[in-house]
Amino acid sequence: MARWKRYVVGADANGKSAVLMQEATNVQENPGIFWRATLWGTKETPVDNSITVDRALDVKTREPHPGGMLFRALEIPPDTGDKTRHVEALKKLSVEVKQKHLPTAEDLARHPSMHRTDTLDCITCVTGEIHLVTDVDDVIMRPGDTVVIRGTNHAWSNLSDKPALLVGCMISALPVD
Repeated sequence: MARWKRYVVGADANGKSAVLMQEATNVQENPGIFWRATLWGTKETPVDNSITVDRALDVKTREPHPGGMLFRALEIPPDTGDKTRHVEALKKLSVEVKQKHLPTAEDLARHPSMHRTDTLDCITCVTGEIHLVTDVDDVIMRPGDTVVIRGTNHAWSNLSDKPALLVGCMISALPVD
């Protein structure tokens, strides 16, 4: 799985722009299922850039804090042939990340990674190819393709033989009813 660098630029002690952090610090992995790094997060918008700590470390849930945002890299390997293992691994993850909206049996039958969040997601495929699965569609995304997800069900399915890397922001949003 990926081991991508994260650079955080801010003002140094002399007020000059400088690289203050160089490694991704909030990384989770389940080999064969996913690799994910939360690169940055906030608890507010507008963002308070005077906060100097590593704000990626504040994010412990799938969604950003209410009124905040998060920025993530997600690498998805080719889909596993063991759908039961895939479903069980993602059910466990949903508990760990305090998933608000648990997928239904119908959602899981559509794809093991089907989920929804109370967020506006802006996600770009950086490498590989990935299927964006919705309740009714299946679209292949390739490098440079971007999706805007507005608080609705979606899943990621990698039907290729290489990992796909997605990078994007999740911004706290009002729930879709």
